[in-house]
Amino acid sequence: MKQHFMMFAAYNQWANGRLYDAAADLGEDELGRDVGAVFGSMLGTLNHLLAVDRVWMKRFTGEGDAPSNTAAMLYHALPALKLARKAEDRRVVDWVSAMGDKAITGRFSYMTVDMRTVSQRLSPALSHFFNHQTHHRGQAHMVLTVLGRPSVPLDLALFQRSEEGRAYA
Repeated sequence: MKQHFMMFAAYNQWANGRLYDAAADLGEDELGRDVGAVFGSMLGTLNHLLAVDRVWMKRFTGEGDAPSNTAAMLYHALPALKLARKAEDRRVVDWVSAMGDKAITGRFSYMTVDMRTVSQRLSPALSHFFNHQTHHRGQAHMVLTVLGRPSVPLDLALFQRSEEGRAYA
């Protein structure tokens, strides 16, 4: 299981890098334009992904800043958001790499945003964590196409064929 989650941490980092590179080609007005995505704009969607990652990483590790609102606009400019995203992706990769098999198969407890205590196995929570990223990157992909920009291929198989992902293929 550890190798599986290490692959998803590395994939997450790779896919976010590609998505942010595509977003860098957008003008400020395009970044903030509400195109009907769940979080409105590209900037809103990317902020949501970072906010939720921080919420889950705080749950997983007990450390770090986590917003109380998963729709929080943590950063209003893409360069600062990109730096924060890179740091969070590195944090995820390092944390998953340091985990032992016992931790992955063990349980953990956390408080939800609506103040309920949940106890569950870590492995399914990690699956949700990475799946959530994929889900909202798909929405960011839609934002690019609505804005008339080229889509960015983010398939897991493409990652596995890349230099960064070959070790997981």
